[in-house]
Amino acid sequence: MAITTGSHPKALWPGVKAWWGRQYDEHPEECVDLFDIEGSTQAYEEDVEVTGFGLAPVKSEGGSITFDEELQGVVNRAVNVAYALGFNVTHEEIQDNLYEIVGKRRAQANAFSMRQTKENVAANVYNNAFTGGPTFGDGVSILNSAHPTRTGNQSNILSTAADLSEAAVEDLVIQIMNAKNSRGLRISLMPESIHVPTASWYEVNRILGSVLQNDTANNAVNVLKAVGQFPKGIKLNHYFTDTDAWFIRTNAPRGMLGYTREAISFDQDNDFATKNAQAAAYERYSFSIGDWRGLFGTPGS
Repeated sequence: MAITTGSHPKALWPGVKAWWGRQYDEHPEECVDLFDIEGSTQAYEEDVEVTGFGLAPVKSEGGSITFDEELQGVVNRAVNVAYALGFNVTHEEIQDNLYEIVGKRRAQANAFSMRQTKENVAANVYNNAFTGGPTFGDGVSILNSAHPTRTGNQSNILSTAADLSEAAVEDLVIQIMNAKNSRGLRISLMPESIHVPTASWYEVNRILGSVLQNDTANNAVNVLKAVGQFPKGIKLNHYFTDTDAWFIRTNAPRGMLGYTREAISFDQDNDFATKNAQAAAYERYSFSIGDWRGLFGTPGS
């Protein structure tokens, strides 16, 4: 039905307001599953790796002890970026008593857009983790088979790219458990959560939820479930763009990091030249990685 003005135009507004005020539900905040988020007090944050010592050599009888030294490793910088979005409520809308209607609607849309922006910025670190995105502090992509270390290249990507399956998950977990530090020493790296796009949601639940091995006739236990391989569970992300890619976050200290430089704020003012009411949202943050061992994954086959 077309809305027309008449002798009692305000009688139309209750119906119009109900339609305009309809808002789609938002997904729960998902970027908090992708990163450990902490506060920031400066324009950028740097994480500097200290490599520790190597293996102890044999000391010969009467010989001197070998002294090792800590070495600086990879330096990663996360630059905090400002994001802002605003809207107007015109002087004429205010005078026509539409401020409450359009102002509330636009404020909700503004907040929704700011939230969507943050989710996309966070997810894009994962979306671009294989190729095409910013490089890690060691000069290669976040997920790469050739992270340079003091004792040679190391990998945090599945050696043979594979779609999500029980066998592929087990292979990547084994790779995680075999991880070494920059001096080539074994570390207790363990998986904590598995992260998938919507296309893999049902499959990952079948794989990790089955008591017996998934999609086989084997009367064998599903070890991934039996040992509680992912203590922080399955994490669904609606902003992953590759339907085949999947990721595992580990217990590496200072792995996937997010920084909040300025929490979201909303301000309003009036514009003298136009007599419009103006409102805007502002937020400043960054998403980065401190240690590539905090994330393992594969782009799928």
